[in-house]
Amino acid sequence: MNYKKLGNTDLNVSTICLGTMTWGEQNTQKEGFDQMDYALDQGVNFWDTAELYAIPPKENTYGKTEEVIGNWFEKSNKRNEVVLATKVAGPGLNWIRGGGNQYDEKNLNEAVDGSLRRLKTDYIDLYQLHWPERKSNFFGRLGYQHKDENDWNKFEDILNSLDKIINSGKIRYIGLSNETAWGLSKFLEISKIKQLPRIMSVQNPYSLLNRTYEIGLAEVSIREESGLLAYSPLAFGYLTGKYRNGELPKDSRMKLFGDQFVRYKTENGQLAIEKYNEIANKYELNFAQMSLKFCELQPFVTSVIIGATTMDQLKTDIESVNINLSEEVINEINEIQKIYPNPCP
Repeated sequence: MNYKKLGNTDLNVSTICLGTMTWGEQNTQKEGFDQMDYALDQGVNFWDTAELYAIPPKENTYGKTEEVIGNWFEKSNKRNEVVLATKVAGPGLNWIRGGGNQYDEKNLNEAVDGSLRRLKTDYIDLYQLHWPERKSNFFGRLGYQHKDENDWNKFEDILNSLDKIINSGKIRYIGLSNETAWGLSKFLEISKIKQLPRIMSVQNPYSLLNRTYEIGLAEVSIREESGLLAYSPLAFGYLTGKYRNGELPKDSRMKLFGDQFVRYKTENGQLAIEKYNEIANKYELNFAQMSLKFCELQPFVTSVIIGATTMDQLKTDIESVNINLSEEVINEINEIQKIYPNPCP
């Protein structure tokens, strides 16, 4: 396994992060336990979850994934071997604390306490804001259309609230998710001026089909030591080749929930997938491993979040750290990006 520092902390995290969002929906607790056992045995010490999970978000599965992890901690007694990340949900879901803005002091404390209870731990290593309260271009939206608004919690207020929680010992470090270059920069600026907790990571989508992070955010991540935790690196499975020719395998995410993730079904996206698959075949590489390794190699990436529903998938994904991508492979990948730039944001 490979490791990098989380932000400017002393925490070494594996460059493969165990994603957990299927536990409690597509995966049973036993399957989640098996994944955690295997991943930790392979050196994966970094796990990511959220109060919102399992996915897709539903009131009756809210918190289920954290409960699975908490039950494993209780059974295994290995909490101290894991760097644990979770997230507080942003606004919009009325079954989570009424659905309004979530990042005021009251809601943040309630969310943290709920996660600690479900996770059966007394601290969280990395606590992330799942998506912005303000209106911005995230979850697949590229263009930004400005609207004046004053109903979101200001960055300084959020950092002050999180500072109190850090001082209480309940969380160690903080991160963002689905954030923009402006948002990350403002949080970093205010934390420096006001001597408040700094952002250690940004969890945004990044894959062969969506390299928008490279525009603006990559430079901030490198210069400010606030690296990317790349989610959806396999584009919901499209970058494994299993959805080629319109096939939707039984119990796959796109078969079960495809109508909620239409951004992966674009015409240019399908054309790009075929080209990337051709590269993998040409160089006798596993398509999924090539896709993951490309993400891991980026200097602005701290860790790549994998999400597997079967043990075979998990083993393949973790093994990606041990493959090599030649300069020729990388150059050919970059040529496809020029032809089909970010077809599935």
